[in-house]
Amino acid sequence: MPAESGPGTDGGRDDHVRRVRRVRLPADRRTPAAARAVVRSVLAEADLDELLNEALLLTTELSTNAVEHARTELDIEVVADRIGLTVTVSDFAVGPVDELVVGIRNDTDQIGEVSARGRGLLLVDHFASRWGTTYLPTGKGVWFRLDRPGDHGVGPPSPHQHPGQGDCEPAISAPSAAAMSELTQTRPDPYADEPLPEFAADLLTRVAEMVGAAGGVIRLDRGEGEGPQALARYGRQPRPGNELLRVPLSVHRPYAGELELDAAPSAYARPLAVLAAERLSLHLENDRLRRADVRRSAWLTFLAEASELLAQSLDVDLTMALIPQLVVPRLGQWCAVHTTDEWGRLKLAASSHADESVLPQLHKVLQETGPDSVQTRLREASRTGSQVPLGGPMEGFALPLVARSQRLGTLAVGRHQRHRHDPDEVAVLEDVARRAGLAIENARIHAERRRVAQTLQQSLLPPVLPVVEGVGFGAEYVPTGDEAEVGGDFYDVVPLPDGRWLVVVGDVSGKGVQAAAVTGLVRDVIRVLVGDGKPLPEALARLNDTLVERGGGRYCTLALAAVGPGDGDRLDVSLHLAGHDRPVLLHGAGGANFVGTGGTALGLLDSITSPSAEIPLAPGDALIFYTDGVTERRRGRELFGTERLREAAAPLAGYSADVIAARLRATAINFSVESPRDDIAILVLRNDAL
Repeated sequence: MPAESGPGTDGGRDDHVRRVRRVRLPADRRTPAAARAVVRSVLAEADLDELLNEALLLTTELSTNAVEHARTELDIEVVADRIGLTVTVSDFAVGPVDELVVGIRNDTDQIGEVSARGRGLLLVDHFASRWGTTYLPTGKGVWFRLDRPGDHGVGPPSPHQHPGQGDCEPAISAPSAAAMSELTQTRPDPYADEPLPEFAADLLTRVAEMVGAAGGVIRLDRGEGEGPQALARYGRQPRPGNELLRVPLSVHRPYAGELELDAAPSAYARPLAVLAAERLSLHLENDRLRRADVRRSAWLTFLAEASELLAQSLDVDLTMALIPQLVVPRLGQWCAVHTTDEWGRLKLAASSHADESVLPQLHKVLQETGPDSVQTRLREASRTGSQVPLGGPMEGFALPLVARSQRLGTLAVGRHQRHRHDPDEVAVLEDVARRAGLAIENARIHAERRRVAQTLQQSLLPPVLPVVEGVGFGAEYVPTGDEAEVGGDFYDVVPLPDGRWLVVVGDVSGKGVQAAAVTGLVRDVIRVLVGDGKPLPEALARLNDTLVERGGGRYCTLALAAVGPGDGDRLDVSLHLAGHDRPVLLHGAGGANFVGTGGTALGLLDSITSPSAEIPLAPGDALIFYTDGVTERRRGRELFGTERLREAAAPLAGYSADVIAARLRATAINFSVESPRDDIAILVLRNDAL
């Protein structure tokens, strides 16, 4: 008898069924024995001992074949009624199911002739009253029916037949109310990670069994550039020339799909397929909305991270180099950032491509000119301030970079390799362009502030130190970690009318433009007063009056040292401190100590005190001046301090003023890994007499 194809056995719905047993067995060499035990127990309970030998033989053959070839778990279902037995052996082998073709039934009693044709299904074909195959998304199955002698053809229908049908021409009756209820109540597993494929397979299996379809497939295109993909399959592939039943899925863009059944036309086949398609479409729409929500959440997270990265960079070149790295490959195949110069010309600032080997070709295309070139389209986007499409060979579109109503350039993005940008991606790119424009503008503003601060800071320091015979000068200055801020630390070396030199080291409170203005005021007033020959105490008093009147509440600490030749090779230093830290006297013979007496800071009180200290400098001796940026340098809670400064200076005896200043600067900077929180100024005065 030819093999029959159709749904699996459901003997539980047959009025004649008295015994039903279902068991899942492992793919083990002992499985055939376990399967025989199940069949033997059911036969004993149903009083069908006369079918024992054939049933055990066929069960052994089918279970052995499944273990040897499928190598998966097996489902054994045994259904016994008053006149016979039905056994179904199903496996879970992955992959397409080969169609089984069996010739004319062998009715001979000579088993040798059966053996010549081969065993397995040929034995089933020889001994079974009826037999057939089932095809499911999870695997395949073979069933056989054994009737008591004399009851052939009067027993209950096979798993693929309905009452009144012959063995070779199965017919499908109208679906029952119970089957319709199960079809409408089928729903995805809410706890599964990917419930839709399993749900679609279950739904397809049910509707295929109800309409007697030999095969079927559900195809879904999620609009991700991969085209239609099989979401679920049932049964075998359709034979050429078969008329197929196709029902489109009612889903919204970008989703699209259809349900296809290889079923004979009937009055209820299409309505059932439409019902199944509608059930599936409802859950596909939920999946589409869920995925869209997850995607939008991912885009929001991406924009937040992109904004944070762009905000961290205040360097113009680094910011523009970062933008293409954010875009490629997530939002496009390639990306190019062009900036506009003062003449309105576009200049390529940064670019990136998912395939680095294509970058030279991309640059070549971006440099081409002509009415239809990318350059022309970029200029149009910059001029109109709107999105402009780009044609081949580098297809995509261009967006303007605008910040605070200023046109900064363009952001060009290439389309994905397999699909065009969807509306969500376009909206995200527009947002990225806005944020990139602001980041570039902020970086430019910061660069301008840094340039202004550096220029202003340099104007408060002497361009070079004077060269004086017998006297060595060395200085180091380190601005605060924020290069856009101007500090209040300064130093200067000024000639006096009597031929001596005046060393000035000061620190104005605060930072910024106001502190720089006060610093310039202090520096200029000192130069004017000492240039007029005013004694240092009087110069300090007048400077204090000026700061009280015009300092805006800011104060200044100051160290003044007038240095001139003394007896022999000695240098005489007259030291005046106005609230400033005492300098370190580094002896040429070794050792270091603090000298001088502290006074009153300028700009706080109407009157001040500034004791004078006379310090002789022998050849090789050096006087080290510094600001609090050195002593207050922090490493966690620990300060660099004055004592550490003295200890660092002691081994530097015998070095030139430049070397002493550079070594102390390096020691202070290396004390902490953090950028300086305050300006650092060091000035060294040394007796260089031989």
